[in-house]
Order: sequence, then structure tokens, then C-alpha cells
Amino acid sequence: MSNIRVRLIIEGRVQGVWFRDSTRRMAKSLGVTGWVRNLPDGNVEAVAEGPQEQVQKLVEWCHHGPPHARVTNVQQFQEQWKGKFQDFEIKF
Repeated sequence: MSNIRVRLIIEGRVQGVWFRDSTRRMAKSLGVTGWVRNLPDGNVEAVAEGPQEQVQKLVEWCHHGPPHARVTNVQQFQEQWKGKFQDFEIKF
């Protein structure tokens, strides 16, 4: 199984609903590394690296997020895998 890297822009009501922490927990449970952060426009951005199947599970989860989130769109950008992350963290 090959490793991949994706950048996500998650749109909707995704700030103030524990989206970042829930994403971090889901990524860790899947063995995916990278980061997640709030953007000034109200969206959330994430970069995820790991085995293709595990990263895809995280992407699918981001389409709905935690219970109080209302995701309206997820933009996904494939990037070159770099393998530079040791963990999945919240960036501030």
C-alpha cells in the first residue's frame, strides 16, 4: 500500500464545534500524520499523510465531522508525500 498526502479545505460550520480536536483524534486513531488549523475565513484546513486507505478514511470522515459540525464542502488537493510528520497536531 502506498503512502499519500492530501490537503483539505473543509467548509461550513466547522469552527467552534470541536472540529480540529475531533479531526486530530480521528487521524491518530487511523495512524495518519499531519496537522489541522482554523482559517480566518471560517473554514478549516488540514494536511494528512499516511497509507492511502487510512488517509481516505479520514477524508471521508471530514465530509461530516463531529456531531455539531455542518460541512457544506470539502476541497481535496493531492500533494507529493513527504513523510515529514511524526504525529497529527492542531496548529494555531
